[in-house]
Amino acid sequence: MLGITTLIYRVMIATNNIESITFDLDYIYLHIDGKIVRAELDVVSPKLKVADDLQRQFYKISPSGYGIHWPLIDEDLSVDALLKSSDSLK
Repeated sequence: MLGITTLIYRVMIATNNIESITFDLDYIYLHIDGKIVRAELDVVSPKLKVADDLQRQFYKISPSGYGIHWPLIDEDLSVDALLKSSDSLK
């Protein structure tokens, strides 16, 4: 049983380092792992597309670093999904 617990713990510590999240009218920008990536809001989140600045700026990054939650609009996005649908700018 100890081996299974150890394996699960090791999987959960692999994370992305999200430095910041910013927006313009059409894109979400992730400053992640030393680079900047952007994804179209129409594609990744219609809720964020219509959200105001306060709703967009109030987010929580999951402890594992795998997801981002916007509680004011009840939106959750996977970091991996954002990275797959993004363009790298840096």
